Amino acid sequence: MWTIFELDHATIYNYQNYAASDFRDIPLLGVLNTAGTIVMAVLKPPIANVSEVAGRAETFIAVVALYVVSYILCASAHNFGQYAGGYVVYCIAQTGMQILNQIIVADITTSRWRGLANGLVNLPFMIIPWVSAFIVDSALATIGWRWGIGMFAIIMPICSIATVIPLVYFQRRIRKAGGRVRKKTTILGFLSKIDLGGMVLLSGGCAMLLLPIALAGNTPDHWRTPWIAALIAVGVIFLIALIFYESRVAARPIIPPHFIKNISLVIAFVVGLLDAFAYSITHTYMYAWVTVVHDFSPRNATFLTYTAGCVQVLTGLATGFIMYRSRRYKWLLVLGVVVRLIGYGLMMRLRGASNSIAELFIMQIVQGAGSGAVGTVVIVVAQIVVPRSELAQATALELLFIYLGTSLGSSIAGTIYTSLFKQRLRHWMGSQTPQSIIDTVYEAITNVGLQPGSSERNAVNHAYSDILRYMTIAALVASAIPMVMVWFLPNLRLNDDHNLATDLAESKNEEESMDQRKEWLQRLRKKVMR
Repeated sequence: MWTIFELDHATIYNYQNYAASDFRDIPLLGVLNTAGTIVMAVLKPPIANVSEVAGRAETFIAVVALYVVSYILCASAHNFGQYAGGYVVYCIAQTGMQILNQIIVADITTSRWRGLANGLVNLPFMIIPWVSAFIVDSALATIGWRWGIGMFAIIMPICSIATVIPLVYFQRRIRKAGGRVRKKTTILGFLSKIDLGGMVLLSGGCAMLLLPIALAGNTPDHWRTPWIAALIAVGVIFLIALIFYESRVAARPIIPPHFIKNISLVIAFVVGLLDAFAYSITHTYMYAWVTVVHDFSPRNATFLTYTAGCVQVLTGLATGFIMYRSRRYKWLLVLGVVVRLIGYGLMMRLRGASNSIAELFIMQIVQGAGSGAVGTVVIVVAQIVVPRSELAQATALELLFIYLGTSLGSSIAGTIYTSLFKQRLRHWMGSQTPQSIIDTVYEAITNVGLQPGSSERNAVNHAYSDILRYMTIAALVASAIPMVMVWFLPNLRLNDDHNLATDLAESKNEEESMDQRKEWLQRLRKKVMR
């Protein structure tokens, strides 16, 4: 099932570029990715809670059903708006599958084994991107992107049987043993448990703050458009209201107050967000860039896109093994953050029109190496410092912050593209260039109509590379912040228990006891001195 999940993810991302190009809406890719990642971020906590209330197997079946609906909607879309609607449903299904995968792995592993187990689960990604490249190339040349997406409406439910049957079987065994696989609750109790009010404020605030940022460049007056400023202001108000609501009203807040007091969780959340932001802003338009600037075929563009992911899986597996052997994780995170920072520094040089293919792939390898260490450690840290009862919520929150970072990255990437790309095209192509040519390059990655090697095509290449460089600068700044934060992360010792929450509680009690003893000794000295 994990193999099909990875194949779906690898191919849908690439088909999306050609769907947007067919509808002549390439500039809206950043907006679509922003909307999708907002959905994927804010729905993780409620879906995690649904799995606690309804059961893992039942939630898994519902997620597969949503997948099928999304494939049908995307494959049958007649315009970009309809495709976007199907893509939002797809993102709901994908975020459900991701959080369920993480929860199921965490359910059956100890804190010491968890990093290695997460790496093993991701092993299919070592093969899938290379297979998917040939699938995408063949599908686009024959059946087209619509059937490339639509065929998963048949494949996904059939392959899901291999996961659903074991889940149902083990749930029945747990019931027979007297355990519970679901929690009975009322409708109001369920809405309170998933914190519906907080979810609405969070999703609404993020959507109204990030989507206008991505859309501003597509409006005639850009940032001076009245509704852009109004939506951003309302989004900020929603997020401020979220703080009050979560602290004063919510019975089960999305982010429990004691999570904020846990330095390990806070560092894991923020580092995950910034790392995802840096990756997202540099990769939202990378596929379009290599297709136009380096004249990559769909297959080769797919190879480049997923090189970082494959290296990430290998590095994540190695990181998990080192964590298992050493029982430590802090210095692995430090190493990962350093590699990421160096990678974005190199990217300033290796994201140009004149760089060789080897340089492009080397850059992706470096990024994947850093990402594998960072991604593995932050997930494990978020899971081991909370008790089992809060595992699903902590995991969902870590993924929420990661996807908020992804959403913010794609939003700003969309803003840079829509606000500056036409200006850079005009700068490099000259004022005499017909507007129709500039619009064609701006709106699509196919049928650009300029001969490779011509002065006009070289101008397009330089303009695209300028845009990618601006995005890389933002990523470089964001990746510098974790360099400071990781030094404050506690380097706890991993054990063979499910989590370290008990050890942390005992350590806290010991510290309190030591403080009490010191206070008692100080009082005793004062009495003796008298």
